[in-house]
Amino acid sequence: MTRAPTHPIETRRVIGKPRVVVTRRLLPETEARMAELFDVVVNRDDHALSRAELTAAMADADVLVPTVTDTIDADLIAAAGPRLRLIANFGVGIDHVDLRAARARKIVVTNTPGVFTDDTADMTLALILSVARRMNYGGRVLRSGQWQGWSPSTMLGARLGGRVLGIVGMGRIGQAVAHRARAFGLAVVYHNRHRLPDALEMMLGARYEPDLDTLLASADILTLHCPATPDTHHLIDARRIALMKPGAFVINTARGKIVEEEAMIAALVSGHLGGAGLDVFEHEPMVDARLRDHHNVAILPHMGSATVEGRLASGDKVIANIRFWVDGHRPPDQVLDGWL
Repeated sequence: MTRAPTHPIETRRVIGKPRVVVTRRLLPETEARMAELFDVVVNRDDHALSRAELTAAMADADVLVPTVTDTIDADLIAAAGPRLRLIANFGVGIDHVDLRAARARKIVVTNTPGVFTDDTADMTLALILSVARRMNYGGRVLRSGQWQGWSPSTMLGARLGGRVLGIVGMGRIGQAVAHRARAFGLAVVYHNRHRLPDALEMMLGARYEPDLDTLLASADILTLHCPATPDTHHLIDARRIALMKPGAFVINTARGKIVEEEAMIAALVSGHLGGAGLDVFEHEPMVDARLRDHHNVAILPHMGSATVEGRLASGDKVIANIRFWVDGHRPPDQVLDGWL
């Protein structure tokens, strides 16, 4: 796993403890606790591991702790050493892990659900506000030195109250966004694989729309909170973007591949979409220059879950999942067949 002699990876063997390979740096508290409990291989310089490094790691590990920056595909899993029996993902999204291949090898996969719900929902509302009120544009003008002072006819955005927020994916994060949206006077309409119970809809002030196309046509703001799966790849494509209201906004804090990025950019350039708030991108870490330069696109570097509290809680879940597995019990956050 070593890229160069100047960036050594810790490879010390501890007899009697499971070997746990962590692909990225975690918070110091998490790494210290792991070092007490396991024989840990640490990625000291926090670079995204190459395919060759991942292959080497998986050849000599009992447990792999990957993150969203690691693509653990079928070929890597097939080539893994016989000791690898647990992939304890740091984070809730597991679209970067081939679950079918893992199941075929009898490798347990876990994730860390629930810990980033509020953090991601907060960031979603921040992006909605940024785009609707053109905060990103105003900040650019101010920093460029071009601001000429207050004027009643410039920097005009859109009031949130009374507008329709369309939510695609009404799991934990979607519900947290709906809860926050009520405080801003947004009317919430949602699309989900399964309808929520009536009592929960009433509590959230949300109306179910079973037809995605109908939801898109009615939404002033569209926010995405569904997982990345083959079924949701380019779920929001050119045809569906064309259904949206002129001037509508797209907000994405889920996964970049849910949106056909080229189609979204074309709609932004043409003016059909009024703006976008993006924390994720189809080809990240590459970000298209047309998104960076657009006057009403707020972009963030995949930081929706970036809080100290959330990252510590995710580390705690990873450790708990590993300890349950070591003790011969099913980990509390095992990813089951419903994800496939």
